[in-house]
Amino acid sequence: MANERATSVWDALVDTPEEAENLRVRSTLMRAITKAVKSWNVSQTEAAERLHVTQPRLNDLLKGKISKFSLDALVNMLAGANLELEVSVTNKAA
Repeated sequence: MANERATSVWDALVDTPEEAENLRVRSTLMRAITKAVKSWNVSQTEAAERLHVTQPRLNDLLKGKISKFSLDALVNMLAGANLELEVSVTNKAA
């Protein structure tokens, strides 16, 4: 196991490629929402209202607590952040 190399940070953190992909997608959504929130220059309370979440929930997002967010929850926040999700599925590089 000492000589094993992960292909991504997510692969190193979880046991299956499916879990790694889920983490990668959630991370991408969290970064996009966080970037939008920070650009608003409003209080966390106001930002939470825009996203239709509580302020503590927004704080978890801003602190990058990925384990607290499902894909569904993050997709639901996109509308409040005035963001749109585009999906592109491609073959993995060999």
